[in-house]
Amino acid sequence: MKTSLVTAILALVLAAPAWAEGDPETGEKVFRKCKACHMVGEGAKNRVGPVLNGVVGRPVASVEGFKYSGVLQEMAAADAVWTEEELAAFLASPRKYAKGTKMTFPGLRKDAEIADVIAYLATFD
Repeated sequence: MKTSLVTAILALVLAAPAWAEGDPETGEKVFRKCKACHMVGEGAKNRVGPVLNGVVGRPVASVEGFKYSGVLQEMAAADAVWTEEELAAFLASPRKYAKGTKMTFPGLRKDAEIADVIAYLATFD
């Protein structure tokens, strides 16, 4: 029993998502693709997209003063949260993840870029 528990824990640790290992500095560079619509940091304001300060772990569609698409409002009503896993799926293909989203960005193709952007965003509480 003890051995199987240890094996299960090790399997979970070794299978940790790639985005947990992202590089915030590289993510800052990748985030340039997002800057036309989103802001982060001190003094950030909503643009075409909402402010992304504190997005990692934040409830979906929860930035005050931003008008979200219906699909994101529905997700919010279902208590959805932007976990690293959910952000990774959204960043890979926003329109597939949330059919009907207003976000026109096609997504990030490389897992490493997704990991890096999430790591960068996580630096903004």
